Amino acid sequence: MDHVLAILLAGGAGERLFPLTRNTAKPAVPLGGYYRIIDFALSNCLNSGLRRVFCLTQYKALDLTRHLREGWGFLSRELGEFIEVIPPMQRVHSGWYLGTADAVYQNVESITAEQPEYVLVLSGDQIYKMNYQEMLECHRSHRAEVTIATIQLPPEQAERFGVANIDPVTHRILGFEEKPKHGNAARSPFDPAMVSASMGIYVFNTEVLLEALRVDAADPNSSHDFGKDVIPRLLTRNKVVAYDFRDLNAKCVRYWRDVGTIDSWYEANMDLVSVTPEFNLYDTAWPIRTRMPQAPPAKFVFAQEGLRMGVATDSIVAPGVIVSGARVHQSVLSPGVRVNSFSEVTASILLYNVEVGRYCRVQRAILDVGVVLPEGTVVGEDPERDRAAGHHVTDGGITVVSVTK
Repeated sequence: MDHVLAILLAGGAGERLFPLTRNTAKPAVPLGGYYRIIDFALSNCLNSGLRRVFCLTQYKALDLTRHLREGWGFLSRELGEFIEVIPPMQRVHSGWYLGTADAVYQNVESITAEQPEYVLVLSGDQIYKMNYQEMLECHRSHRAEVTIATIQLPPEQAERFGVANIDPVTHRILGFEEKPKHGNAARSPFDPAMVSASMGIYVFNTEVLLEALRVDAADPNSSHDFGKDVIPRLLTRNKVVAYDFRDLNAKCVRYWRDVGTIDSWYEANMDLVSVTPEFNLYDTAWPIRTRMPQAPPAKFVFAQEGLRMGVATDSIVAPGVIVSGARVHQSVLSPGVRVNSFSEVTASILLYNVEVGRYCRVQRAILDVGVVLPEGTVVGEDPERDRAAGHHVTDGGITVVSVTK
């Protein structure tokens, strides 16, 4: 994979993940205890043998930059390996990144300097396992100029995605229908009962990408987005083929989550705590890497029969957690969390350094970084009461408690 350069788009503000993105970029939002969302795409790169990565950052990037430096700084520059953090440098124009395509366009000089034969464009806010080398082999075998990863989905989900119309013989993409609501979206040639939706993952021949970006930059009416502007234009001019996503997660259903909302992020976390997890973190053949916290082991204390019990069941408990005479069930506890005596936490996600006071009840809730719940607080049982207390309640009924500033 020495001839491939990966470009990881990690500048998203993540407005729909607010307030979790109040102080950090969307790709740096925690997931599954001490992972960050961006770790999943980076782990895919590393496990695929891809060790040249540009990470394009923008929105509130300090936390993300530190995470990449401290958790992903082990690659060897002497061997040509790197994860390079690139903020907007205004080389091409005086603005910030105006869209996904403009972010890459502003770094054409850096791309050219690396002299890659192929460029892999990835999103920094998706959860999945994928061998990019297989996608590249598909690109080569079809003599494609652009390859787009697609995933098979039931037709009833088509209205949430861009659905590809794919030639059943050549796998060439003939067109896209954006979020069709009529129920007659083009069926997938890989499974006629399904549709093939774009995953927003692309392989480009480098010269094709650079020319496409120049054309897009010159268009005053463009929103400078790959999915909306660049790809539709290329469909009429270049050979664009589909790669049918092969899920290395090895479950009954292909696992791919775009964690763009609080509810989808919550569900992705809950996927990890089920008895048989939808997403397997424990696969040693495809490890998910991250920055490991320097923290003591988790501790469970006060086991007094009939009075109180420090226990966590069906949960993910990170290092540095103390469950002191409390009960935790189907929850994710991040580093530094403390749950005090006689409290109950159920189906909830507690981020870094949260403290739950005594006699609290927390259910179907997210406690943001640094939240301290006073003794006797009840969260998640009554949405109207939670809203009256100033908490955000999602469409799915999840209460988000954050530190107010």
